Amino acid sequence: MTTSDFRKMLKQLKEKPQKVGKYMRHNAPKQRSCGLALRKCRRCGRVGGHIKKYGLHYCRHCFREVATSIGFRKFN
Repeated sequence: MTTSDFRKMLKQLKEKPQKVGKYMRHNAPKQRSCGLALRKCRRCGRVGGHIKKYGLHYCRHCFREVATSIGFRKFN
């Protein structure tokens, strides 16, 4: 049983509480203090293309969608 997301594995082990305990003890993600995984988009959760200037914390995709509603204007 391998998976990229540990939460998917918990769905498979729902009926076996002892195995869930052992799995979480050994495979739960650790708390991050630095790096890419620490900064996520507050809207969609992406870690790439993160804009944290002015406390925005949006990825570049979400920023393009909400920029005009926040008050940013495009200058040529």
